[in-house]
Amino acid sequence: MERPVIQVKNLYKIYRIGENKVKALNGVDFTISKGEFCCIVGTSGSGKSTLLNMMAGLEPPSRGEIIIAGEHIEKKNEAKLVVFRQEHVGFIFQSYNLMPNLTAIENVALPLTFQGVPKEIREKKARRMLKLVGLGKFMNHRPGQMSGGQQQRVGIARALVVDPEIVFADEPTGNLDSNTTLEVLRLMQKIVHEKGQTMVMVTHDNYLASFGDKVIHIRDGKIIGIDEHPGGAQNNEVEADAGYYPGGTLAVPGEEINLYENQQY
Repeated sequence: MERPVIQVKNLYKIYRIGENKVKALNGVDFTISKGEFCCIVGTSGSGKSTLLNMMAGLEPPSRGEIIIAGEHIEKKNEAKLVVFRQEHVGFIFQSYNLMPNLTAIENVALPLTFQGVPKEIREKKARRMLKLVGLGKFMNHRPGQMSGGQQQRVGIARALVVDPEIVFADEPTGNLDSNTTLEVLRLMQKIVHEKGQTMVMVTHDNYLASFGDKVIHIRDGKIIGIDEHPGGAQNNEVEADAGYYPGGTLAVPGEEINLYENQQY
């Protein structure tokens, strides 16, 4: 791995509810290197989505530092954050967020339109990204003509077309079946390792998180553990090929095996 592209230092997010203060994040510290696939895993209410939103500049911290690509984003106003996201960040959403009246190539090219890139260049880049995610034959299809997995591949291509420093993915397989989930995660893993793309994914599922090079476990706003295993679940082909059920279980004829029931977090 190369230099850190994300540095989070002593990060807090405190909400006031009536007379009470709730610490959604409670002193979080970590770094993510360039070309790393990092998964942040935790249950609902653990603080994982709040952390993702702050790294993406969508929500300000109460205190602490967030340094991305050498820039302190906690010090930027909203206008500067918009420019920062356009220049450095790509997003993959759980619900795809595709424009239903646009073709795949038009959806992928849309972020370049906002950057003022000429039509010929943006369509060329969009075609290249769609081929990268295996949708070369679906460029002129609209979302309603594609499966959920194909729509999410369009979403991945759209995130990559601006050549972002970082891609943030918020539960990107939450609306997909188990087989399509594995296909999409392996695609994301391949893009990270072949393109040197930094990717940060939030998930509630320990098995899905195991696809990352780095897994950050968060509970009650605190990091309770960081696991590092370069290559991620490329080393877990036996488990993946056996079949996957959301929640960290394997589908084995006649039984389900929980991969994490004896692990402590």
